[in-house]
Amino acid sequence: MTAADRQPLLRVHGLKCSFGQAEVLHGVHLDVFPGEIVSLIGANGAGKSTTLMCISRIHRAAGRIEFAGEDLSRLAPEQVVRRGLVQVPEGRRIFPRLTVRENLEMGAFIRSDRDGIAADLDRIFGMFPILKERAAQQGGTLSGGEQQMLAIGRALMSRPKMLMMDEPSMGIAPILVAKIFDTVRNVLRAQGMTILLVEQNANAALRMSDRAYVLETGNIVLSGTGDELLRDPRVRAAYLGH
Repeated sequence: MTAADRQPLLRVHGLKCSFGQAEVLHGVHLDVFPGEIVSLIGANGAGKSTTLMCISRIHRAAGRIEFAGEDLSRLAPEQVVRRGLVQVPEGRRIFPRLTVRENLEMGAFIRSDRDGIAADLDRIFGMFPILKERAAQQGGTLSGGEQQMLAIGRALMSRPKMLMMDEPSMGIAPILVAKIFDTVRNVLRAQGMTILLVEQNANAALRMSDRAYVLETGNIVLSGTGDELLRDPRVRAAYLGH
């Protein structure tokens, strides 16, 4: 691996965010390197989703956010997407009245290469065959797990350099959670996708992650490899139930 390859794809330095008078992020620092799966774990209310929303520029924040060497701090959210940094939001937020196919096509709004878009639709349908079966069905009629697959597929239609995934297992049947995690762990990793994952299931997140950060009340308090944090007694007591 060359020195250039070891430059972070995403670098967050001193990220602070406030809602009204309350500061909820107090100077978050994290790096994500190309091809990594990095998890951000912590209790409810720790600031995990807020961190992703700030990186996406949906929430305003102080500090520096660099992606592929470019400062994102003054960009609008759609400009961040055009740079190749795409978020799969908590709660999926698909378009309920659009069909599955139309939802996926919406993910390609920054593109104009029709042949490439058609090829990527086929790729997503191969990744999630249930979406092909439901292609003409309204997105709002899908199960929670199917909607999560649709949200991931929609994000991939923009051909991102990096995905940020916010609570992909929330409210989903266990069998579909396993399918989604298998896709992240095996399919997306094999394609070289870089992923920043926020996930309440800390055990599953750490097992699939190269590295991870622990966020408590707006501060990064621990970091290490996924295996290191799985073995850390503080993490085991606080997040793994033993």
